[in-house]
Amino acid sequence: MKWALLSVWDKQGIVELAADLANHGIEILSSGGTGRELRDAGIGFTEVAAYTGFPEMMDGRIKTLHPRVHGGLLGRRSIDDQVMLEHGITPIDLLVVNLYPFSEMSKKDLGLPELVEYIDIGGPAMIRAAAKNHADVAVIVDPGDYGLVSKALDKGGFSKQERLELARKAFAATAAYDAAISNYLYSLDAEFPEVYTTQFKNGRTLRYGENPHQRAAVYGTGGIALQKPLQGKEMSYNNYLDLNAAVGLLSEFEETTAVIVKHNNPCGVAVGESVLGAYVKARDVDPVSAYGSVVALNGLVDGALADEINSTFVEVVCAPEYTAEALNIMKKKENMRVLELQTTTGGREIRTIDGGALVQHTPPYREHWRVVTDRDATPAEMRALSLAWKVCKYTRSNTIIFADQERTLGIGAGQMSRVDAAQIAIEKSLYSLEGSAVASDAFLPFPDTLEVAAAAGATALVQPGGSIRDQEVIDAANAVKMAMVFTGIRHFRH
Repeated sequence: MKWALLSVWDKQGIVELAADLANHGIEILSSGGTGRELRDAGIGFTEVAAYTGFPEMMDGRIKTLHPRVHGGLLGRRSIDDQVMLEHGITPIDLLVVNLYPFSEMSKKDLGLPELVEYIDIGGPAMIRAAAKNHADVAVIVDPGDYGLVSKALDKGGFSKQERLELARKAFAATAAYDAAISNYLYSLDAEFPEVYTTQFKNGRTLRYGENPHQRAAVYGTGGIALQKPLQGKEMSYNNYLDLNAAVGLLSEFEETTAVIVKHNNPCGVAVGESVLGAYVKARDVDPVSAYGSVVALNGLVDGALADEINSTFVEVVCAPEYTAEALNIMKKKENMRVLELQTTTGGREIRTIDGGALVQHTPPYREHWRVVTDRDATPAEMRALSLAWKVCKYTRSNTIIFADQERTLGIGAGQMSRVDAAQIAIEKSLYSLEGSAVASDAFLPFPDTLEVAAAAGATALVQPGGSIRDQEVIDAANAVKMAMVFTGIRHFRH
């Protein structure tokens, strides 16, 4: 390497990098704010304007858009040498650029004329030029990669493979940058843009997909997608899906809670004074289904709880923290995946369909619980209804949930008929349903589901309401002295 061009918005580490380049005899081109940083640090460089013979202008909009810059980045060694010599173009071997912070600034209360000034033009143009010519030029777009430059200097330059990998990262960076601008501009007058562009990073190949004959990978840099086990086998495709469901449901609870999920549906949920107590109650709701499940907890896992978890075959355990004793105990189950609970990231949900994708987001909403029957729900019934309703939101439709104040008692998930869902929940329950509460994810179109629940012993029911036959259902509830609450919000989950 002989020449490097440095032009960065994020000045983190740039002085140290420039000093390293200078110490290795590399000539530096720079300008603007980057040049001021280097000058203040006493590092010599050539101003881009002096090199091109063309001054910066238009408040910095034009700095590096010049044939001597782009020719130095695009010129093919041993092919374009003569034309470069004729026009005084110096080959640039290393480009270090990061871009104006459009995404960050778009979140601020800026008008469009002010925001467009954070759309970088020269930076992406140089990055793309250098990345295109990666056979001869190395391009760095991430301050986290400055260490690669030091290593390359020590060994005499970047390898062909290293330049290719840096080019990939460079094109990904400009693609994400343009996507952010496109999405913002398209969203100025629409909740959902006509064109929606997204990028997923950090792709890792999984052993297989939902089934062994399917291929799969996971992408993401945060939340569930970034999860890697503290111990145990690598996460599988289905593990990620189940953990996503478990952590989503767990986030509904502030009290100490255990959530157990199997095949994307909860099979046991409980609250308690201790994490151990909550876990045992949740597991014992359906111990058969808990075999091979994913467990999410919102409290410390200690040795006693680790022993209890080990007593059942569990695929994945996720909790915010573990004692050293607990981790040692769980190592006995060497294949069991143990993860740290992360804060959920939220954002838009994207699901692919043949030929495209569905995108949705859940804006802030408020449920309006109101008792619609002659009898009010008791405080105990309201606590049970609240628990059942939270679980209902994260169970596949159609779903009916029976619960008491501390745990689910019966779960009927994913049925085409709501009555069938109620029957399944009743049949699966290992406990008496006398005095239980029931939740339905959508309105009851007929009184039949309520009547089945009441016959099983339920005394309170929560549902969205909104059916043309609501009054029939209310009359049926009054006839059996059941308290019923309407929430006004439906929670289909397909």
